[in-house]
Parts: sequence; structure tokens; C-alpha cells
Amino acid sequence: MAASFSGNVKAELCRSFPAKHCCALAECFGILLFCNSFSVDGIRIITESKEFAQALPKLFKKAFSLTFDQLPDTQTGGKMTFLITQRQKLASIMKAYGFEPEDTLSLHINLPVVEDECCKTAFLRGSFLAGGSVTDPAKSYHLEIATNHRSVAREAYTFIHEVLGFYPKNAQRGGGQVLYFKNSELISDCLTFLGAPISAMGIMEARLEKELNNKVNRRCNCDEANTSKVVEAAQEQLSAIRILRQKGLAENLPPKLIQALVAREENPEASLTELAAMMQPPISKPAMNHRLKKLVQMSKE
Repeated sequence: MAASFSGNVKAELCRSFPAKHCCALAECFGILLFCNSFSVDGIRIITESKEFAQALPKLFKKAFSLTFDQLPDTQTGGKMTFLITQRQKLASIMKAYGFEPEDTLSLHINLPVVEDECCKTAFLRGSFLAGGSVTDPAKSYHLEIATNHRSVAREAYTFIHEVLGFYPKNAQRGGGQVLYFKNSELISDCLTFLGAPISAMGIMEARLEKELNNKVNRRCNCDEANTSKVVEAAQEQLSAIRILRQKGLAENLPPKLIQALVAREENPEASLTELAAMMQPPISKPAMNHRLKKLVQMSKE
């Protein structure tokens, strides 16, 4: 089964492993605040990304020097669940972020953890890896990260603006909080900042392809409409010429109109420009149009 665009983005992000302990701590912070469950009862992280699942144990080892209590089989695919339930491990993680176990009901972004620029990037990367997704740009533009903590979403809203320079939109979904973007340029900038420039380029290429297709479609529709008008005008002119001949008026027209009548009659599919070039001497397109309109008008009199 082919990986989704969102899966490819996470795979690209997982190629960047934090070199410094502070960045590993910040990335894990983002993961924990946007994962499925981070509370006094335990930590539960569920993912379908094989690359993220393979990176998680290494991240937690670097950040906290501990292992998960339950590891999934990363080779089976589908949803993979990581658990930490031991009280000692949970207390160690809480302490790393300045929390006490009883504080997890009101979690927030502890700013000293994300003070350095490298840690800001790591934190948002972890947030996306745990709670984020991005739609295939060939279909639509939508990037989001979701959390179960209202205070985290509120602080992340401001944090994203401070770091990226633009505000996400926010919404509630099933009791959770969602921060999202629907602008292709903002999504591309966000992915580039997180460390997925190849995926960001895919967003821009999809946008350019859509714009090109839209231009081609508009041009085709315009050309089709113009062609229809030309055909309708030519049919009206030919009908007028038949009426003039039936009434015996064609032979008594001024020479210039006779010349236009014969040219249209003998070249029913020719454009005004082509007909104008057939006149002796050649005339302009508006002048040719005037002569043909005169024929139509005379046929109605």
C-alpha cells in the first residue's frame, strides 16, 4: 500500500534526529502535548508512521534515558501503540518539564524548554509527528495538529505565530482542539521550517500545476465560446446571403458588398481576418465585419 502524502512528510521529518539533548527534550515535549494521552495515568502514543515508530524509542532514550513499557511491532503496519505506565518513569518525565504528576490536568507549554531556536523547531516537529496531518495537495490544502488539552492549543496558537510569523486557524473536534492552515504557501513555509523541504516543494508544485490547469481550462472555455460565436455569426451571414439571392438583390449590391458576399459564400468557415485579407484591396477586420453586418441588415429589410 502506497504511503499517504502525510506519511511521506513524517518520514522526511524523521530523517532529522536531534543532535542535542535540549532538542530531544523539546521534540518529546511536542510529542507528549499532542499525543493521544499524557496524564497522571500514563502516556499513550499511537501512530501509523513506521518511521516515527522507529524513531520514538531513540528519542525518549536520548531525552529521558528510559524505555517504553510497551512497544509495538513496527513491521506489522497499521496503528502502533507505545505505552508508559510506570509511576517512576512518569514522574521523571514530568520533572523534566517542570510538572508534578497532579499537574497534568492543566498542561501547558513550559517556555524554558523551547527557549532556543533549535528547540522551537524540534518542539513543533514533535507536535506534528504526534498530532499532525497534511492533506495530499493534489486534492486540497490542509495541515493540522490536534491536542486534547485546551490550554496547550491556546498557547500553541500564540507560539506558532511567534515562531512562524502567522497565526493558524483553530476549531474544536470531538472534544479536542485543532490548529490548522488551509493556505498552500503557509503550509509550504511550515513544512520547510519543520524540516521537510521536499514535501514543501511538493505543495508548491501541486499549486503551480493547479494554476496552470485552471489557466488552460479558462483559455479552452474562452476559445470554445469565441468559436461558437464565430460559427453563429457565419451561419447568420450565410442565411442572409441566401435571402438576398432569393430576392434577386445580390447582383445589385455595391461592388464592395458583392465582394464580401462572394468571399463569405465561398469560404463559410473562414474567420473575419481571413476574409478581410481576401478583399481587393485587403481591408481591416472591423471593416470586413461592417460589410457582413450590412448584408445581414439588408436581408431583414
